[in-house]
Amino acid sequence: MTKWRTLLLATVGFNFSFLIWFSFAPFTGPMAEEFGLSLAEVGVLASAAIWLAPFGRILTGWLSDKFGAPTVFAIVLAYVGVFSIASAFAQSYTVFFLERLVVATAGITFVIGIQHVSEWFPEEQLGTAEGVYAGVGNAGAAAGALILPRVFGPEWSGPLFDTNWRAVFFYTGVVSILLAVVYYYFGEAAATEERRQATAESATLREWVHTATRYGTVVLALAYVMSFGLELSMNGWLATYYREAFATDDLVLASTFAATFSLAAGLLRPIGGYVSDLLARRERDILPVFRGRYREQWTFLTLCFIVVTMVGMTLAGLSGAVLLAVGAGFLVGMGCAFAEGAVFAQVPAMFPNSSGAAAGIVGGVGTVGGIVYPLVYTSALLPNRHVGYAVVAASMLPIVLLNAWVYRPHIAARATEIGFGSFGPDAEVTSGDD
Repeated sequence: MTKWRTLLLATVGFNFSFLIWFSFAPFTGPMAEEFGLSLAEVGVLASAAIWLAPFGRILTGWLSDKFGAPTVFAIVLAYVGVFSIASAFAQSYTVFFLERLVVATAGITFVIGIQHVSEWFPEEQLGTAEGVYAGVGNAGAAAGALILPRVFGPEWSGPLFDTNWRAVFFYTGVVSILLAVVYYYFGEAAATEERRQATAESATLREWVHTATRYGTVVLALAYVMSFGLELSMNGWLATYYREAFATDDLVLASTFAATFSLAAGLLRPIGGYVSDLLARRERDILPVFRGRYREQWTFLTLCFIVVTMVGMTLAGLSGAVLLAVGAGFLVGMGCAFAEGAVFAQVPAMFPNSSGAAAGIVGGVGTVGGIVYPLVYTSALLPNRHVGYAVVAASMLPIVLLNAWVYRPHIAARATEIGFGSFGPDAEVTSGDD
């Protein structure tokens, strides 16, 4: 199994995981009508799609180190498929809600694929490879927004179901199970047995705690809150936003508007990783205040860009011009893509023998933004549906400042060694080890 075949397999698996994760988003209108949901309850549904992701990503990152990515990826795809099929038959909203909570754990496959790709690619290619994997994978949300409403339109009347969203959940569940089989039989955990063994041996409680508490891990996890967490929140919310805030009753049109964000956030992500790799290889300072910390400079600039574009999203919405708001959403997606690529150009390189654990922590904490931000967008305290983006932008400023503090050269040079507490390989850990 070559590294390119591994990249292809992981990317296809994650792309579909993202599609099934947000397969509900284009159909919030019909679901709300059938179950009698308010706009605030739709916001809770969008937020709930992320609830289990933080713990799930942290756990599966460690499991991928311990048992290998193909096994863990296959297990997740299989049970997600089963619960997606079950949700298609739900008659009670409570049952439906709980089943979709389980389906939403499809998003935890991100860290599994990150670990898998990192086990095959050298450090100088990590940013680009992980950017391609995550970028094309994230575009699964855009694929769902563009394809699903067209294939399963309002007049859908097919085998088994007359309701379009029920048909979507059933058939995507079937595909998920089939992909699980493919991943299990064609995936190979690492490029060499020695690398697989080194990664498995590092999957201890002591090493996990050490990784989780380093300054570098903490600030990158928070950076991922305001980039990937933001992306999650927008994927689950924008179709509703364009429909409600601009009185757009056309489901396909609203989903198409939302897809422009998802396309930018997904397909542009490899650029974020590539630029990070390029600056590191050429040792080029683009932000001299962090001299010599080439990857950190790029990451910091991308975080600042997100804050600016989120304020722009509010201003565009207040203008009343829906196309201007769509353009602003595209820029927000671009900022998310660049920041995510920059963050995960750093993560696997920081902890090469525990990339799954590091990715799990950063990826898991990062999903918190997807839980919190939709609640801001739909808050009854806001004067309109546009102001929430500026509120979220203001909440991001402390994260940007904390990243700036850690990116100072004398701290950044030891950011994977110093942190909260002493939990290194030679430290005494009284809580025990596994």
